[in-house]
Amino acid sequence: MFLALLTGVAMSTQAGVNTKLSTYVGNVPAAFISFATGTIALFVCVLLSGASVSDLVKAKNAPLISWIGGVLGVFFVLVMISAVPRIGVALSFSLAIGGQMLAALVIDHFGLFGVTERSVSWPRMVGALMIMVGVVVIRRF
Repeated sequence: MFLALLTGVAMSTQAGVNTKLSTYVGNVPAAFISFATGTIALFVCVLLSGASVSDLVKAKNAPLISWIGGVLGVFFVLVMISAVPRIGVALSFSLAIGGQMLAALVIDHFGLFGVTERSVSWPRMVGALMIMVGVVVIRRF
């Protein structure tokens, strides 16, 4: 759970540094640089993990839906680079987290993409509603 929390810190930091980079090179080039450096870092992780680079070839057997993760990442980075200077990091991420929570509840409830089904319960819906209230509070103040 700590690493999941730390991921949130990393995402907010990433949005800030990508936005800073975009002031020098523009939004799309900044996103490209972000993904290029990320690709290099991931390649090093593959090598350090002991996985064979040939294991990457096995991805050709994955269902088509499995391939959109990178595209969704590009969408996220480009939107954040555009949103942060206009509405700030806190509101950008509170909106993103609200959207994540709504999508996560649907994905869990229906077991989409092969995840374990976890029914939407009243407490989970109240938690999602509290996040949405937080978005409103951050927007107003």
